Amino acid sequence: MTITWTNDMTPSTRFWSKAAKKYAASPVKDQKAYEKTLERTTEHLGPQDKVLELGCGTGSTALLLAGNVSSYLATDFADGMIDIANEKLLAEKERGSASADGLSFAVADVFSEEIEARDGKGYDAVLAYNFLHLVENPEDTLKRVRDLLNPGGLYISKTVCLKKKAWLFTPMIKVMQLFGKAPFVRMLSFQGLEDMIASSGFEIIETGTYPEPYSRFVVARKT
Repeated sequence: MTITWTNDMTPSTRFWSKAAKKYAASPVKDQKAYEKTLERTTEHLGPQDKVLELGCGTGSTALLLAGNVSSYLATDFADGMIDIANEKLLAEKERGSASADGLSFAVADVFSEEIEARDGKGYDAVLAYNFLHLVENPEDTLKRVRDLLNPGGLYISKTVCLKKKAWLFTPMIKVMQLFGKAPFVRMLSFQGLEDMIASSGFEIIETGTYPEPYSRFVVARKT
């Protein structure tokens, strides 16, 4: 299944589509932290769960997690990312991998009507890794996530929080953006992130930092 989001391309969308091949070829910077994130996420997922992932990139995480749930829709607003993700999915299907069962990729935004469950039911979990600091409207995004979740559903995320080093990173990022070398980045703190999630109608039930010192892992339940 392919869902296409028809909104105009933004600078960040263009950036991530252009960066897709390089992104796909880049190794995980901290494999131990990545595996910890997968482990903690899996602990909160069940075999009957319906899952939505936002900002899935080229789909590597979706392919690792999809076999643990009933259905898994992985989305990204950059079509270049989803093109590569679908190539990976096709290769897994040709190998007969069980991880491909129930998994689909889509070019879509969190606000797209197309990602709403067609059976009229919501999602049991919405995942978003290295995502929320890259959106310009995180409060609206979180409210939309809450609307997409079933009662008691989980928002499981990891967010880069650079506010303590904003004096260093903000000037660097602004210069890179002038040359199309960086996307939009919001400077968040751990506390600011968690307060924002909580104020959007969630109860935070687990936190961690994988990897240290900037990547905040949060599991929050819809209240």
